[in-house]
Amino acid sequence: MTDAFTDRLAAEVRGRRAALRLTQHDLAQLAGVSERFVRFVEQGKRSVQLDSLLALLETLGLELQLTTRTRAAARAIGGTRSAGKPLPENRP
Repeated sequence: MTDAFTDRLAAEVRGRRAALRLTQHDLAQLAGVSERFVRFVEQGKRSVQLDSLLALLETLGLELQLTTRTRAAARAIGGTRSAGKPLPENRP
């Protein structure tokens, strides 16, 4: 995950938890994850388990969405896949 993504994710989770007036402990119990995991997400730690993250987001009423990158974004990451094949261009 990129730093921008983890920073935004951390801020969204912290903000939503605060808006719901939940402690990290409360959220962990409701989501079925450890309090340590909640802290890691809110600190923007880079290695989190997707299933636990999705449970946390579900509990907060948030969702993770995937979108297709724009051509500009694809070029910004080098325009190639790890196997050396060019990325397909997105067309509306």
